[in-house]
Amino acid sequence: MRDTNTDLRVIRTKESIRNALVELIDEKGFEAITVKDITTRAKINRGTFYAHFQDKFDLMTKCEDEIMLDLSRIVKQNFPSVIAALETDSPIVTPFSLTVSIFEYLNKNSEFMKAVLGPKGDLSFQTRLKEFMWETLYGNNPNTLIKEENLLVPGQYLASYVGSAHIGVFQQWLNNGRKESPQEIARILSTIMANGPLFAAGLKK
Repeated sequence: MRDTNTDLRVIRTKESIRNALVELIDEKGFEAITVKDITTRAKINRGTFYAHFQDKFDLMTKCEDEIMLDLSRIVKQNFPSVIAALETDSPIVTPFSLTVSIFEYLNKNSEFMKAVLGPKGDLSFQTRLKEFMWETLYGNNPNTLIKEENLLVPGQYLASYVGSAHIGVFQQWLNNGRKESPQEIARILSTIMANGPLFAAGLKK
């Protein structure tokens, strides 16, 4: 049987390492950070760090993998309600429950997301997020939202537009200090997504 105290200690240690990483990205950027910086900030010894992570890149990858896994779960849980919303009423009236859930999750993990998506973070994570969004909308399963035969423009351009737009809104919201609630920012994004930027700008009725 596993020792609960040991498990809790490991969770706390990983949290303090992750918090140290976030603070240091903000201060000096990921490229400049050393393992010594992280261990000093997290108040742990190097042995403890290396018991969990190979180096700072492994730490970053594992933190990002956790985020991707959580987002994957959120998508799977909410997918049926997205299909239902599209079949019944306009997403403007009710923001997609999926979008709300994602913003609630980003809100909960805002410090890490802001650091990693910021100019001193990890640019490759943005690419991973875009790929994840495209897989979610268009991936190789029969229940995907977007069907190739229905596309009016080449899929890769649509994917690039949708991915960049979402990440841009995420970054803006995080940089603004998350002034809007997850529900309100989800409504804003749903309005733009459902009707396009020209409609959202009041140029197209």
